[in-house]
Amino acid sequence: MPRVVVFDEFGGPEVLHVVEEPVVEPAAGEVRVRIEAFAVNPLDQMMRSGISPAPIALPHARLGVEGTGVIDALGPEVTGLAIGDPVILAAVPDATVRGSYAEYTTVPASRVVARPAGLSSTEAAAIWVAYSTAYGALVEKAGMRPGDRVLITAASGGVGRAAIQIANQIGAVPIAVTRHSAKKDDLFAAGAAEVIATDHKAVAFGADIVLDLVMGPGQAELVKAARPGGTLVAAGFLDPRPAPFPTGAPLTIHSYRSFEHTLDAVVVKRMAAFLNAGVRLGALRPAIDQVFTLDDVAEAHRHLEKGVHAGKIVVTV
Repeated sequence: MPRVVVFDEFGGPEVLHVVEEPVVEPAAGEVRVRIEAFAVNPLDQMMRSGISPAPIALPHARLGVEGTGVIDALGPEVTGLAIGDPVILAAVPDATVRGSYAEYTTVPASRVVARPAGLSSTEAAAIWVAYSTAYGALVEKAGMRPGDRVLITAASGGVGRAAIQIANQIGAVPIAVTRHSAKKDDLFAAGAAEVIATDHKAVAFGADIVLDLVMGPGQAELVKAARPGGTLVAAGFLDPRPAPFPTGAPLTIHSYRSFEHTLDAVVVKRMAAFLNAGVRLGALRPAIDQVFTLDDVAEAHRHLEKGVHAGKIVVTV
C-alpha cells in the first residue's frame, strides 16, 4: 500500500513516522497525484510542533503544502487535465488531512498547475511556495516596478532567493539582508545587487520596497529603512517574538500570507504564467540545499531546525 507521513502528537522531528494507507479515489472535481517529491517548509515545522495558528486534529495528522508529481486518476467532472500530466500542487487547503508528505494525495483539480518544462521533479517540488510567496508579496501586493530598490530580509532562505530572482526578472534592484558575513558571496552569486550582513553593517536606508520575511522586533529597523512613501510587506514569521505592528509610519504597510493569492484562480494563472516565463528564460531557478528520502523525513526536519540551509530542503518519494 502507499506510504504516508503522519504524526500522532506534537513534538520534535521524532514524532514523524511513515505508515501505509489504502489509496484514495478522487471525488468529483478532484485529481489524484502520484507525488514524486515535496519540499519541507517552516509552516510544516510549526504544524508538527503544535504552534501553528490553525487547529490540528490528532492523532494521524498529515503534513505538506508543496509538492510535484503526475496525475494518477481523475474524479468525475474534471476537464482540461489528463492522467500522466506532470503538475505542481498550487495549494493544499487541508494539509493535515491530505498533505503532500505521501506517495499519493488527492486535491481539487483547481489546485494544480502544469509543471514548467525544463524543471526536474526535485526543482519543481521546491518552486511553488517560495516563488508564489515572493511574487505575490512583491508584484501583486507591493506593485514592484523596474528600478525599484527592494530590501529582502532572510535572503538566504527559499523565499528570499526567489525574491532576488523575481526582482531581477522585473528589472528591480534586489538588496539582500543576511545575519552572517559568510553568506555574502553566495548571495551575490544568487543575483543580489547588494548584500548587507547585519553582523558588520546596519541596514541601509532608502528602499522603495522592504520584504520582511522575519518579523519580530527587528521590523522597527526595517520601517526606518524604507523611503518615505515606500512599501513594507510583512510576509514571514521566522522570529516568533511579539512585536507591535508598525503604524503611523510614512509608508504603506501590508501583512501578507500566500494563501491570500494561491486560492485565487485568477492570480494563480498570473503566477503560473510568470513562473513559466522565468523558467523558460533561465531567470528563475530554485536553489536546492539538500535532498532526503521519505524514510529520512525526520532528518529533513532536523536539518530545517538547524537553520543553516541555503535554499530549499526537498524529500523525494
